[in-house]
Amino acid sequence: MTPELIIFDFDGTLADTTATILRTYRMAIKEAGAAPRSDAECQATIGVPLREGFRQLYPDCTDSELDTYVKTYRHIFYANKNDLIPQLYPSVKETLEKLACMGIEMSIASSRSRDSLIEFCEATGIYGFFSLILGADDVVHPKPDPEPVLVTLKRLGRDASRSIMVGDMPVDIAMGLGAGCMTVGVTYGNSTRHDLAAAGASRIIDSMPELTDIVKSPDR
Repeated sequence: MTPELIIFDFDGTLADTTATILRTYRMAIKEAGAAPRSDAECQATIGVPLREGFRQLYPDCTDSELDTYVKTYRHIFYANKNDLIPQLYPSVKETLEKLACMGIEMSIASSRSRDSLIEFCEATGIYGFFSLILGADDVVHPKPDPEPVLVTLKRLGRDASRSIMVGDMPVDIAMGLGAGCMTVGVTYGNSTRHDLAAAGASRIIDSMPELTDIVKSPDR
């Protein structure tokens, strides 16, 4: 059955934001006076909301400290956002154009804030491809909970059985599976083929253009 809707993660799936996130983490941790964390530790939090990311990095910190870390990160991000615009991964825009020509509706469900998503989508020239852009602040229970996908399906009037969730992290796969969607993991982001397979991804691709082949033959 040909899919009618593709829901994309943003960070690590459409755009390469890893360097931006890690740089902002380093600056925020230093400014907040927190104990240093490695880039690998910070990268492992990509895909979950910022507050949860800091909680993973500092499991013993208080709610007040968490508030400080999040506030500091966001202050640094917005103060430097003009220098932190990410680059789309190869062939992302071209693939979105092909999917649009095939009549596939597209949306975004991300753990990034909605304002940040809109700014990045506009800056990279892909905003117009999406019927809905859903950020972490648009839901009560962010990924890996299925709520972002369920909200998307409800708002767009689509059925899970004819929808695909595309993401680079196990939390993306868990979110899509929890909502009953086919899931596609991408290996070029912040996770590995092994971890995506272990999470239960229906299909795994190494480049965005491969997604059009899945749309043409979803049951292959």
